[in-house]
Amino acid sequence: MRSSWYTDAVIYQLDPRLYVDSDDDGWGDLLGVVERLHYLRGLGVTCVWLLPFYVSPFRDGGYDVADHLAVDPRLGDLADVARLLETAEDLGLHVLVELVTQHTSDRHPWFQEARRHRDSPYRGYYVWSDEPRDDIEPMFPDVEPDTWTWDEEAQQFYRHGFYSHEPDLALDNPRVRDELHRIVSFWLRMGVSGFRVDAVPLMLERARAARPDTNGQWLMRDLQAAVSAQRAGAVLLGEVDVEPDSYADYFGAEGEHGMTMLLDFWTNNHLFLALARGRAEPLERALRVQPAPPSGGTYVHWLRNNDELDLEQLSPEERREVLDAFAPEESMRIYGRGMRRRLAPMLGGDPRRLALAHAVLFSLPGPPVLRYGDEIGMGDDLDRPEREAVRTPMQWSATPSAGFSGAPPDTFPAPVITGPYGPDRVNVDEQNVRDGSLLRRVGGLVRAHLGMSELGRVRPVPCDVGAPSVLALRYEVEESGVLLLSNLADEGVDATLPDEEVSALREGAARYVDVHVDQDYSPVGADGRIRLAGYGYRWLRRSADGGAGGVDVGPGGGREGARGVRGAEHGPGGERGDDA
Repeated sequence: MRSSWYTDAVIYQLDPRLYVDSDDDGWGDLLGVVERLHYLRGLGVTCVWLLPFYVSPFRDGGYDVADHLAVDPRLGDLADVARLLETAEDLGLHVLVELVTQHTSDRHPWFQEARRHRDSPYRGYYVWSDEPRDDIEPMFPDVEPDTWTWDEEAQQFYRHGFYSHEPDLALDNPRVRDELHRIVSFWLRMGVSGFRVDAVPLMLERARAARPDTNGQWLMRDLQAAVSAQRAGAVLLGEVDVEPDSYADYFGAEGEHGMTMLLDFWTNNHLFLALARGRAEPLERALRVQPAPPSGGTYVHWLRNNDELDLEQLSPEERREVLDAFAPEESMRIYGRGMRRRLAPMLGGDPRRLALAHAVLFSLPGPPVLRYGDEIGMGDDLDRPEREAVRTPMQWSATPSAGFSGAPPDTFPAPVITGPYGPDRVNVDEQNVRDGSLLRRVGGLVRAHLGMSELGRVRPVPCDVGAPSVLALRYEVEESGVLLLSNLADEGVDATLPDEEVSALREGAARYVDVHVDQDYSPVGADGRIRLAGYGYRWLRRSADGGAGGVDVGPGGGREGARGVRGAEHGPGGERGDDA
């Protein structure tokens, strides 16, 4: 597989409202993101994924878009977008933005015009009916049990797969698709590298309504063609929460490309099942079932994101197992299918286990996504409703406002977390200068990942190393090979290389050298035994001739937290740190 910029990417997802407030008005903004791009570059990030910054009432984190072509004034303006993109380009960073075209806010001018008269040209932009239907399942059954709402002014029901203030767009209408292509063209001309496409399965549902004799793939092909025509190398990252045997519907057939990358919910769900059990088997099984992506396509993996941790790809029994392990209280669960918690509290705040979870993430085939704040172990606020529990200000410093803003806290879009995960205990400044901090560990993993080109070029082979708690993934490219080991259990364990590898070691035909580790370990001996600490990880490179030629630590290679680690840029405070 030929490597492209996105196949080797490390993606960082951030919410501009909640990242940094540059003008002290209480809201994070785009210029605040610009101020922190050096921090992200120093962390090793290569791509920034911006959550919605468009004009919006922000009743749904900005996914309720009221103008797709304008920046919400609280976050900045188009000049600020241009500055962000120019600075990112100077630093070698790509930028992805959200493409939210399955629905709009009910305050969008299109909807306001549509509801005024049945003969309005915008009436056909949305899905209307004289009677409510039973055509789709509600996305948020706890709070929106119905998907059709009566509009008094329009004198009809309108459909909404999400909230009632987010009417569904009629993507079977050619005029709506023209608008979609206009939006794509606008932001690509601004300089973005692509889009994360929201709610893709529902978009295809409307495409099938337009052409019942198709599976809806034509909509993805048309969208990809519009993107490629505007900017070579631009990508579409699809939110596609479906079973693996349906992935091909979204990638598209060979020669008829759709989504460039898919967020792999199947593997994500089984990753958490593996963490809950402390055994590698669920994740190994998920990787074996995962279809090979088409040429130029790839999967994207993550631990947490902006929404709930949706566990729909697990069986009911498996789902209960994960919920019992990581969300034992009802207040931690949501929508009857998942959790509304951040990663750190799910894993008990244990920095070893948090680092191990990131090591697993970075060992998977395809670009990893870091959720802002997860690199320091930020917590959640379960007093906030629904998914808002995981949408809180970034914690830069130990001040009460977390270094997010100088404005009064009651003006913030969300309150700063308090308690054991508050900024007095969890912040960038403190972890930036402390050996062994989670920030340093994650930074080391990012840069070690970037130093292993095999991860973006081939699919891994899960290996049996005689230890059920150890995930062992082997990547082979011609004469180059790496073996990535992650111990999902709290107890130390000895793994053993397969027999053929042990034979090669004994004959002196090969040897394994540590590239990146969680702590110091004895070298791999001729017996092929590999020691791993509880929640430990070891990334090893194989030298085919037994010499040192196979040793290529790449950026950030070595033991976590060691002073000798290199590759960092300036940290968030402008000081140079080993791993910031």
